[in-house]
Amino acid sequence: MDTQTLEARARREGTPVIDGDTATFVWKGPSRVFLQGDFQDWRGAPLPLERVGKGLWARSLALPKDAYVEYALQDARGRRVRDAFNKRRSDNGFGGFNHCFWMPKGAPTPLGTRVRGVPRGRVTRHQVETHEWIVGRKRKVALYAPPAPGPVPLVMVLDGDDYLERVQLPTLVDNLVAQGRMRPVALAFVSNGGAARTAEYACSEATVAFLERRVLPLAHEKLSLVDARSTPGAHAVLGSSLGGLMALFAAQRLPHVFGRVLSQSGAFSIEGTDMVVFDLARRQAQPPLHVWMDCGRFEALEEGNQRLLPVLQAAGHRVTYRSYSGGHNYPAWQCDLPAGLEELFSASG
Repeated sequence: MDTQTLEARARREGTPVIDGDTATFVWKGPSRVFLQGDFQDWRGAPLPLERVGKGLWARSLALPKDAYVEYALQDARGRRVRDAFNKRRSDNGFGGFNHCFWMPKGAPTPLGTRVRGVPRGRVTRHQVETHEWIVGRKRKVALYAPPAPGPVPLVMVLDGDDYLERVQLPTLVDNLVAQGRMRPVALAFVSNGGAARTAEYACSEATVAFLERRVLPLAHEKLSLVDARSTPGAHAVLGSSLGGLMALFAAQRLPHVFGRVLSQSGAFSIEGTDMVVFDLARRQAQPPLHVWMDCGRFEALEEGNQRLLPVLQAAGHRVTYRSYSGGHNYPAWQCDLPAGLEELFSASG
């Protein structure tokens, strides 16, 4: 492709310019820029764009045809610069934005969009006393009641603000239920501890106690829930990254309450250290859990997920693992989450 055609396509189509499984990033300017993104799990040295013409720079990467990708451009000093050819942006969770795009066979899930005529659940907002189990005196909890009579199972959602606002989980559930793809559930969106998130989610017994002794009573008071005493393991825990680790840990510690786990990109092994969920998974005579795990093919966390899978299965747990063409971000998790909800809460189950 000659440089005039490349620049014209970048202006017309946006960047990267995509041909089959090849994505070509294009920069117009006097100096070279550098590329970093999901495709390298945001690790290692940024990739330099090469001069392809006067004031024109480019770099091509082969990517899965169904991938969702976030990336950033940097100058020689490591400062982010805006890709003028790509107006698509996604909140990076750190107060900024990444540029983003879909490869030709990928697309955002339509389940995250409100559909006229679909019954909507009701979200209410609350605060609960922490009683020193977690950081602060009070913690925000939002509750979703489905547009259906109870009693229903509860999904305890860690990093609740993100799943409520960025994933649009109530809309996902409303649409899945309306399409007959899952049965109604209630949701408890628990805000994280901000700067204390790592301490609270790194297999914390105190966090387990907070969920059991503070959030569950609130949910039972405000929602029509299945009683876990008569239906052990009726409820579920959902989380991503460290939240995915904490979701599994909470179920391992309270299997009579949380018999279902949805873990997205679970941080089960961090910088070469396996977390205690591996040891707990090897215990004998433990109540079986129904676990659904996913992880992006671009993520270093995939290795820990793949090693934990057979350990859980050997202990008698029912586990499904899915990998997707993407990285560590909420748009990717939103697209894959419906499959987990359908499996754990099948409309026919």
